[in-house]
Amino acid sequence: MTAKAPRDKRPLQTPELYRYVLDHNPPLDPVLRELVETTHARFPERAGMQSAQEQGPLLAFLVRLIGARHVVEVGTFTGFSALAMARALPADGTLIACDVSEEWTAVAREFWTRAGVADRVDLRIAPALETLRALPAEPGIDLAYLDADKGNYVHYWEELVPRLRPGGLLVADNVLFHGEVADPDAGGNAAAIRVFNDHVAADERTESIMLTVADGVTIARRL
Repeated sequence: MTAKAPRDKRPLQTPELYRYVLDHNPPLDPVLRELVETTHARFPERAGMQSAQEQGPLLAFLVRLIGARHVVEVGTFTGFSALAMARALPADGTLIACDVSEEWTAVAREFWTRAGVADRVDLRIAPALETLRALPAEPGIDLAYLDADKGNYVHYWEELVPRLRPGGLLVADNVLFHGEVADPDAGGNAAAIRVFNDHVAADERTESIMLTVADGVTIARRL
């Protein structure tokens, strides 16, 4: 007997449905909203690098859900996701933000200050692998968010997973890469993400789930 294909329960993503989702998620506060608008105004050709609007509340929710105090972000851009997470941290929480651009992160610094969380964010301008390898080797990270150059995703994963405390989370963005990961002949960044996704699925140190949020989000928990 031929197995039936699984029933596709996904609704067609329309602009109206996306707006409905945003309307039923926690709204962006005025500072986050202005940061989104500022990013699109100052860097229109790069604005797609910013995490999707629904990801800010999701990341903040995860920070609060696990009581995170120590967060690491790989790929900060103009600071949207870092701001969302920093606001969810306790007053003495810390977020290490890794990026290589002074120009983009100057916007981030401005908005972190306006939001009153600049003292929680430790911005490190350097190749992220250098920053991660300089962190203490023992497990001390509660949550890590990965949203940087796709070719290094596996390397970032390997530096972050041993440093996650048991029960800590690693959240990776763009794991569907515009749908191109379904193509076995994909090249470039899509091919790199395919390798990463297979690596995550085979890693026995974590349990993970891939979600069709935005451009695809994987949430992995350290065992």
